Amino acid sequence: MPRLLQEERLNEGVAMTAGQKNDNQGETVLLDGAALELDCGVELAPIELAYRTYGALNDDKSNAILICHALTGDQHPAGDNPLTGKPGWWTQVVGPGGIIDTDKYFVICSNVLGGCGGSTGPQSANPKGDGPYGLNFPVITVADMVRAQNLLIDHLGIESLFCVLGGSMGGMQVLQWAAAHGERVFSAVPIATSARHSSQNIAFHEVGRQAILADPDWHGGDYYAAEAHPRKGLAVARMAAHVTYLSEAALQRKFGRNLQDREAVTYGFDADFQIESYLRHQGMTFVERFDANSYLYITRAMDYFDIAAENGGNLAAAFKDTRTRFCVMSFTSDWLFPTAESINLVRALNAAGADVSFVEIESDKGHDAFLLDEPEMHTTLSGFLTAAAQARGLD
Repeated sequence: MPRLLQEERLNEGVAMTAGQKNDNQGETVLLDGAALELDCGVELAPIELAYRTYGALNDDKSNAILICHALTGDQHPAGDNPLTGKPGWWTQVVGPGGIIDTDKYFVICSNVLGGCGGSTGPQSANPKGDGPYGLNFPVITVADMVRAQNLLIDHLGIESLFCVLGGSMGGMQVLQWAAAHGERVFSAVPIATSARHSSQNIAFHEVGRQAILADPDWHGGDYYAAEAHPRKGLAVARMAAHVTYLSEAALQRKFGRNLQDREAVTYGFDADFQIESYLRHQGMTFVERFDANSYLYITRAMDYFDIAAENGGNLAAAFKDTRTRFCVMSFTSDWLFPTAESINLVRALNAAGADVSFVEIESDKGHDAFLLDEPEMHTTLSGFLTAAAQARGLD
């Protein structure tokens, strides 16, 4: 088993022990003395994972919940993000007395392998070079991300996770956990996700990647040495992706054809419409917190995700003999990961004999609904966790 060392960063403490309660601001785990064998055939070392924990482990370490973040998320679902100063991305769900109650559960969230929130990725120092990896970083998969998380769980001394949950790419990680490490997962909640990335989704990712690659400040991925950053390309990638996270109804309700700070169109190419100004703002703020190369690598990992393909085209085979309890959720207006994808997953889980429940939530907010105030989702998640906790003997 690889040796894991604790390394301090951002006012963190030490790894949690049973009964110790905290909300750390961020910790890193350094994988030392061993390499992680990736799906691409490369052995990656050293590996560092940035993570955050909330709450306390109980005596038998049976109350741990792992939250998996989406493409542009990080390890700060709750509390304040020490890097941006803004609230975490799931504060309406995670916290003391919340749906994921940190007074009851020990909550873990790590920045994915390949990310730019402190985990090993393209920005990290290349041990075989004089600077960051850049494009010399090996191509990773969702399975690689989960293998790294598995080592983190080992480091924390946890044998079995009470629940693994997440939306979008986070949901992909949930499914990978259940398929590859099901013996460690008591319950799983994949939200607004799919067991494989669709051709349409791959196409949108390719548009974003090509925008980055076409930026003159990209410098073949070595913009670190050039002291540049492909801001325009990354901003366009974010703008294109952000449209897919919304629904037509949500856009119409929020923006319609309203003009931005003017009474008439300018007959030019300034941001005449509020939706144009909104997307430009999304792009501009995104480049301040995200690395362009990480965007390339993480979107590629999502593109390669296909659990059925890894099991001879049989999705049910991926979950054969699983004892994990599942709660699958989708949203009616999500056209990025439509309900049909969740239904295919539920059918496969049923074929595998899994304990699975499913709910399609009525919402006009699009794919991003899982990050927003959706009472039905919150009620469903709360009910599922309560029932699972009773079955686990946590109540």
